[in-house]
Amino acid sequence: MVLGMATKKVTVTLDTNQLEQIQSLVAAGKLDSVSGFVQHAVTVSLADMVGWGQLLDEALAATGGPLTRKERAWADRILRRKGRRRRKRAE
Repeated sequence: MVLGMATKKVTVTLDTNQLEQIQSLVAAGKLDSVSGFVQHAVTVSLADMVGWGQLLDEALAATGGPLTRKERAWADRILRRKGRRRRKRAE
């Protein structure tokens, strides 16, 4: 954590197994704290999301710009169709 960084306490719900793993790492001295681990994970996740957004923007710019309504509708139909198939197999 950066000294002087403003923080705010929040409640986060984690899978019991995930929390136990994090607590084991803290107990083993591999992590400073559960909060520190969560802060790091959030930082990595936010950077990842920004990076993917930039990558998508660059790809769209290189291939003709943002999707048209027609292209977006087509993609939505295709992705929904695939999503339904996956759910049926999992049941």
